[in-house]
Amino acid sequence: MDTWKIDSSPGKQALIAWIILVVGLILVIGFRNFDGSGVTNSLVGFLLGLLLLLIGFAGLLMGGKRSITVDAQAHRILIEDENRFGQKKRSISFDEVGKVYVGRLGNREGGSISYDVVLKLKVGDTVSLFRPAYFEGTWNRSVMEHRCRRLQEYIQP
Repeated sequence: MDTWKIDSSPGKQALIAWIILVVGLILVIGFRNFDGSGVTNSLVGFLLGLLLLLIGFAGLLMGGKRSITVDAQAHRILIEDENRFGQKKRSISFDEVGKVYVGRLGNREGGSISYDVVLKLKVGDTVSLFRPAYFEGTWNRSVMEHRCRRLQEYIQP
């Protein structure tokens, strides 16, 4: 088998952070004239704007790139994270992996569900491959199931 490499989309991640930041700024400016008599809709709109500003700023500051390389010759999965504060690499041998499955974050009642391929290591730890970065197919279960099956083909000879 060939080496399989998949990269996150830092440009799309930054775009989402900018959109959140702009929406937060619009809310802060739009609801800045709240009166001081208790909790009003204007105060809630202003506070929501502040929260979105904070989330957008954190997304821009902490955003980065994640690369996942599945190397059949070396029998390992290499996870490389790169952000403004440095780089981090983690290598996981195929022998360390106990189970591979599709995990999910969120529920139908609370909004959109995002999916991820998760490694359950034999020592008990879990490793999310496609989080925290933005990857194509994050909200599509069938894409993540396909990636999970493909990874299982690499791990199990």
